[in-house]
Amino acid sequence: MTYVVTDNCIKCKYTDCVEVCPVDCFHEGPNFLAIDPEECIDCTLCEPECPAEAIFAEDDVPAGMENFIDLNAELSREWPVIVEIKDPPPDAKEWDGVPDKLQYLER
Repeated sequence: MTYVVTDNCIKCKYTDCVEVCPVDCFHEGPNFLAIDPEECIDCTLCEPECPAEAIFAEDDVPAGMENFIDLNAELSREWPVIVEIKDPPPDAKEWDGVPDKLQYLER
């Protein structure tokens, strides 16, 4: 099993989760983070660190967000690894909790 970054990370992109990951499985895109399912060791450390509550165990991904399982796998192959915490976007708090943000995902 792996962990999955879901919809609420889009345009929030808090990186608190990156700092606690022992295997560097996070990958950074312009406005979203993705978890590489091949690297994730299911350690559970990232989930409680996410201020946007956007990370779920694969088996617990909310209904309607199952597409993020494949999306994380796809994007983690395309984007570079991120290992250090960065400042969130200036408007991250405004986007936190906004539903249906997939349309805003930048590749």
